[in-house]
Amino acid sequence: MQLSEQEGIRREKLTQLREMGIDPYPAALYPVNATSASIKTDFEEGKEVVIAGRLMSRRIQGKASFAELQDSDGRIQVYFNRDEICPGEDKTHYNEVYKKLLDIGDIIGIEGTLFTTQVGEKTVMVKGFTLLSKALRPLPLPKTDAEGKVYDEFNDPELRYRQRYVDLVVNPKVKDTFIKRTKITNSIRDFFNARGYLEVETPILQAIPGGAAARPFITHHNALNIPLYLRIANELYLKRLIVGGFDGVYEFSKDFRNEGMDRTHNPEFTVMELYVAYKDYEWMMETTEQLLEKVATEANGSTKIPVGDTIIDFKAPYPRVPILEAIATHTGIDVAGMEEAQLREVARQLEIEVDDTMGVGKLIDEIFGEKCEHHYVQPTFIIDYPKEMSPLTKAHRSKPGLTERFELMVNGKEIANAYSELNDPIDQRERFEAQLQLSEKGDDEAMFIDQDFLRALEYGMPPTSGIGIGIDRLVMLMTDNASIQEVLFFPQMRPEKKQVELTEEEKVILNILKPHGKMPLSDLKTQAGLSGKKWDKSTKNLVKLGVMEVEKNDVGLFARTK
Repeated sequence: MQLSEQEGIRREKLTQLREMGIDPYPAALYPVNATSASIKTDFEEGKEVVIAGRLMSRRIQGKASFAELQDSDGRIQVYFNRDEICPGEDKTHYNEVYKKLLDIGDIIGIEGTLFTTQVGEKTVMVKGFTLLSKALRPLPLPKTDAEGKVYDEFNDPELRYRQRYVDLVVNPKVKDTFIKRTKITNSIRDFFNARGYLEVETPILQAIPGGAAARPFITHHNALNIPLYLRIANELYLKRLIVGGFDGVYEFSKDFRNEGMDRTHNPEFTVMELYVAYKDYEWMMETTEQLLEKVATEANGSTKIPVGDTIIDFKAPYPRVPILEAIATHTGIDVAGMEEAQLREVARQLEIEVDDTMGVGKLIDEIFGEKCEHHYVQPTFIIDYPKEMSPLTKAHRSKPGLTERFELMVNGKEIANAYSELNDPIDQRERFEAQLQLSEKGDDEAMFIDQDFLRALEYGMPPTSGIGIGIDRLVMLMTDNASIQEVLFFPQMRPEKKQVELTEEEKVILNILKPHGKMPLSDLKTQAGLSGKKWDKSTKNLVKLGVMEVEKNDVGLFARTK
């Protein structure tokens, strides 16, 4: 394990602490009775408090020091005075432990009393402190120069998402996003619970990856010797519960789809699905409007939410636009009643990339997605989808060939999908068989035939409406984040590249070489200006680490980056 200079120094301090009889990772409970927020809210001069948190800054001035402690609520100033901490002759705890062996990032507990400084800042006078956890890596804290310019911010997305634990410590606004996420899910729960709907759990490992058109993750159950799938949706299990006699059930489910990753897609994501008996999609649209008004107001204090440069208003009612009408409006082409070959020609005219595996439903979906979706910024219900696009949806009561389905579009993206649920078992079997034909054509997202679900429908399911809301996308909207990775604690990442710690001399060599990619070794040595010993040691290590290589040709020796 190659350590940086600072990491090495911190491990040396760890050893010194242990030699002094100080456990840097004590097991005992620490009796915290206050937080940074409660101190500021219920401040009393002279009040005794016990707090704990991470040491984030300090200004040592001889026998006194001001520092900042960060806990889950924020930061509070603390004041260390040598004679308060060490009233006797032995000043080791301040002079050695605090001044020399503690570092920024260490987690400490503090017993003290409250006072107000001359400039009016609420502060804790430290009477005693305990090291609770020694940090062996330095935090990437930003620095501000005399002109107010900030340097070394921890803002690289790759590092932030991979090391979310660091991101949360040094970028306080990130924590605010996740606190708001919890408020949003709690608000949805309150809305449903108040109406008597039951929160349930359904299987994540499924024999049939049903309820959506998506490519699943597959695994194998050793004891049963059968393939199993991570669920792509929980719809079919929730509808089984409606068959079983529950009038309203909902679930916040982790779903998994083995597809691409981008700013709005993660292979693992959260969906809330709700199913209510004796309702239809018209009722569900009204309910969705009421729900999102409540969520927006409770999360942000208003139905009007800033998203980038736009204000999105979740105040009801939302426009309702038939999908075929939307396509006609934004492309000038009426695709109603078109067959597959005609739709494929329309896609070609509109320069939309399609393939031979796509049936009528996917072709219409691609046309809408490419040419229409981005126009719907304010909340809009896109309604009445063709039957080919909606294999689990009841046929429209008055419009042949269409279904009673809507998708809610906000800021150019779908955040909800809902139906009047298909409860005719014969019709449902025919829809599944049509999906099977698509699968035989090569569509790897076509639905499986779920025989057990069909059996459940044959026992009778009442008229039902259901909805799925993408929680991650909803949180993105409510927190004004353009990337799904910003609202997931631990988004899926590509394998981490090995991080190589370099010496200052090695960095000098690489900084000269990188702009060129390849250059004569003699020129590189001259520009580096290193002594012969440092040059030999640095170049050998760069080659050993695999970040540089040296090659020989007819002209001479050349260095190049790898």
